[in-house]
Amino acid sequence: MLDSYSPPLTAKKDTRVGDWAEADNVELAYAPTNSSWLNRIEARFTALRYFALDDTDHASHREQGSVTRRSVIWRNRHAADQRLRAVVDRANVA
Repeated sequence: MLDSYSPPLTAKKDTRVGDWAEADNVELAYAPTNSSWLNRIEARFTALRYFALDDTDHASHREQGSVTRRSVIWRNRHAADQRLRAVVDRANVA
């Protein structure tokens, strides 16, 4: 998904990206500019940033990666929690 992908109007396509995609059998999905709400992963990134990254001062990238992994693991273990589902559903609507 190419979210807010905006090459110059004169370019028919970004040949490097297009060549890579064709060579690796990847289909590029272009979302309209300024429409990140169409990309459902955005809500997950927002939650991850809120719970694991905002207002933190990690000593290293390793520590930040550890916090990120723990957040994802926690989220996956609690995916069926109805309160969490309600928060995710609200984020997807907004």
